[in-house]
Amino acid sequence: MATISGAIALSRHVTKTHRTPVELNQIAHGRISSGTVGLDRVLNGGLSPNRLYLVEGSPGSGKTTLSLQFLLDGKRRGERGLYITLSETKEELAAVAASHGWDLSGIDLFELSSTEEVFGEGREQSILHPWEMELTGTIRLIQAEVERVKPARIVFDSLSEMRLLAQDALRYRRQVLALKQYFAGRQVTVILVDDLTDNGGVRDSHLHSLCHGVITLERTTLDFGAARRKLEVRKMRGIEFVGGYHDCRIRRGGIDVFPRLIAASHHKPFAGDPTPSGVGELDALLGGGPLRGTSTLITGPAGSGKTTIALQYLCAACERGEACVVYEFDERIGTLFVRAKAMGLDLQGHVDKGLLRIVQVDPAELPPGEFAWNLRHEVEERRVRLVLFDSLSGYMAAMPQEQQLVLQMHELLSYLNQRGVVTLLINPQSGLVGSMGTGGLNISYVADAVILIRFFEAAGRIRKAISIIKNRGGPHEDAIRELRIDRKGVRVGKPLVEFSGVLTGTPEFLGDRAPLMEDRGSGG
Repeated sequence: MATISGAIALSRHVTKTHRTPVELNQIAHGRISSGTVGLDRVLNGGLSPNRLYLVEGSPGSGKTTLSLQFLLDGKRRGERGLYITLSETKEELAAVAASHGWDLSGIDLFELSSTEEVFGEGREQSILHPWEMELTGTIRLIQAEVERVKPARIVFDSLSEMRLLAQDALRYRRQVLALKQYFAGRQVTVILVDDLTDNGGVRDSHLHSLCHGVITLERTTLDFGAARRKLEVRKMRGIEFVGGYHDCRIRRGGIDVFPRLIAASHHKPFAGDPTPSGVGELDALLGGGPLRGTSTLITGPAGSGKTTIALQYLCAACERGEACVVYEFDERIGTLFVRAKAMGLDLQGHVDKGLLRIVQVDPAELPPGEFAWNLRHEVEERRVRLVLFDSLSGYMAAMPQEQQLVLQMHELLSYLNQRGVVTLLINPQSGLVGSMGTGGLNISYVADAVILIRFFEAAGRIRKAISIIKNRGGPHEDAIRELRIDRKGVRVGKPLVEFSGVLTGTPEFLGDRAPLMEDRGSGG
């Protein structure tokens, strides 16, 4: 037996002044924490105590980290923990602890790798060689250590070594069953770790049937960027858990699990009141502005003013004292500030007041589950009322190897709608003129309202037109109006009634004079 010492981050021991819903659920249902907040949420409160659980996954997927967090949580609650290791040495576990800043003193470590501890002094054999010792002897040593320590939580790492010791599948399963029966009457919660290395990566269905719950960790290396990690609860008796894959990340301080977003569990009454931009003509296009609890797609060619229109709504919300957040997938934050200042929009002032956060998304680092979890924090903790995505194509490009991204975005938009948030989506069109395409996205599936901006040519100049294609939230103008953006902001002109074919990009002028706007101060 040995113990390991290290240093733990003080932030993980901060005393809370109120109980979270997960903690209340743990108390109400007699659960214990897994040591990972996100996993407790997936399990709707945590683990049932005094049961046998399996944590499986390939090497590097986070099994040891998750298991140590389980023991550390017990330590914080005054419960004795025992880490039984057949695979890792004391030094290797010390390195894991140091990498996370953990203090494992007080957690008992039973290391079955030294012959002196197993057979006594003077023996040269090692328990890690199955042909040199019977599996039953190993089990007896483990049972003796459990009787001595009397822990409330145990981690057994790993079952692969037990398979090697047994050398026979039937004998191995009998020993695992015997361990389960042994632990059953001792008021102890046990995690068995399986790295799947000696079974060709194939999961043991018999072992799944023996355990009360099964948690699978997976690690995937992408063609570019950081490796992706996912967690799935495959089985959990007596617990209604959130099924499917959940993104997770290993950082200094442990493993974070980001529960899959289910919009239906966040339903609230539809808000429905309009959010004005401060530009009367622009608001008139949508009957007062986008409605709370809806998403609006702003689409058009590059350089047509999509981001400026969105920032107009955003700044107006900040001026009303509403918290907002911008997710930048394409443009750099610095250029966004410069461009907004040139249009007379004070983004920096709103940032300084704490009303606005602008998040630069790293395309190679962020999985969609973590992105959704961060957005939930903005909505539920900061009470954000307006969210801007710039852009949808950037979101798709940021996670090229993720599956069902449009479906995940739809779930995210449904969540924001049900929370009464105004969502603005920017999506560029390919080409400059002559195309009504929206970059391959089904706009009826993605958004409640669509603002279309087009370039058109008139009198030897490139001009812009703005129109509303649809608005699920109510009536909208069907007129096509001219759009002007200059250093004093956004202007929307009168309907272009004297032109025909504006949306084609090459309209025909039918009137007596050009009813077009000029820059402010130019006399037009």
